[in-house]
Amino acid sequence: MSTEPDALPCADLRVVEFTHMVMGPTCGLILGDLGAEVIKIEPLEGDNTRTLLGSGAGFFPTFNRNKKSLAVNAKDPRGLEIVLRLAATADVFSENFRGGAMDRLGLGYETLRRLNPRLVYVAHKGFLPGPHDHRTALDEVVQMMGGLAYMTGPEGRPLRAGSSVNDIMGGMFGAIGALAALRQRERTGCGQEVQSALFENNILLVAQHMMQFAVTGQAASPMPSRISAWAIYDVFTVAAGEQIFLAVVSDKQWRVFCDAFGWADLIDDPRLGSNNQRVLARDWMLPLLRERLAGRSAAEIGTIFEREGLPFAPITRPDQLLDDPHLLASGGLVPVTLPDGRVTRTPLLPLTLDGRRPPLRLDPPRLGEHTDELLLRLGYREGELADLRAAGVIGPAASADGDR
Repeated sequence: MSTEPDALPCADLRVVEFTHMVMGPTCGLILGDLGAEVIKIEPLEGDNTRTLLGSGAGFFPTFNRNKKSLAVNAKDPRGLEIVLRLAATADVFSENFRGGAMDRLGLGYETLRRLNPRLVYVAHKGFLPGPHDHRTALDEVVQMMGGLAYMTGPEGRPLRAGSSVNDIMGGMFGAIGALAALRQRERTGCGQEVQSALFENNILLVAQHMMQFAVTGQAASPMPSRISAWAIYDVFTVAAGEQIFLAVVSDKQWRVFCDAFGWADLIDDPRLGSNNQRVLARDWMLPLLRERLAGRSAAEIGTIFEREGLPFAPITRPDQLLDDPHLLASGGLVPVTLPDGRVTRTPLLPLTLDGRRPPLRLDPPRLGEHTDELLLRLGYREGELADLRAAGVIGPAASADGDR
């Protein structure tokens, strides 16, 4: 596959994105990485993730590459007209505001469907239609009420997953739904509304635990206290306090594991002959293995496991992945310029098309960076842009040194 923009599978699509935070922007990220022109509509003060601190500091640069920024006051009739004119030219319109907000603004599905019958309208919500659809949802809210926090933390201490898993996957399903609706549009000529929701996404994440109960009659235990399906599937603390995750998940792997470390006595032990026997022996077997491995370094153990084809993993912090040799060698990390001018690396989508990763084409935009370009293409004249800017309808022209 060529890396030229017009060779990407969604290169003929225009997406208008009226989103913020993570869920909606993830949908646009995916479509943009696949080649679509994604126009991010921002308020004059900018998407609030541009200025978040702490765990939110990475939101904007992660989920807003391959997009163009248009800064406009959509509450002003003249600003709303700009958004409507863009929507009339779009293939996809994506939003992730609370139910009713887009209707009040004049950008609801029925309004845009009448304007552009071919439009695919993607609504990212907290809940699909039902008794809870009026609630305000966040990733952590649905993790708590959807069983994921219960499964992640130890008994009595529900703990959210360490990433915005529902926001990201909810945006993924929004993109999948959009692509499916576009495929159907090829047959019908008509667009449709697609809905994706945090709570229902979370339910898919815990579906295996729901079905475990349906099959066994036993409620799933939280992951830290679960009965593992495999005898060795755990983190080991070894020399110098290093940690490494080790897995031995079959009888063949057990023999390979014991041979590799010269532990013939464990191969011959009749109490450890099968995986199920080893699961039942974990109480005394794991302390024995921890004692035998304690003097070896994580690197030495990892070398042995890799040589023997056994599953293992060093315990890695996310910041260390910016220099990960596999990601660098495989093209999974690319340089990106942040809106403030700093250069770092960012991970690409975890897929290849014809052997290539969908590329970074546009850095995360400065606020309003593409406003003039987009409005001129819509037919506005330079003088009209000046009048709109003076009236506070569109933002100031973005300077080359950033959006500060």
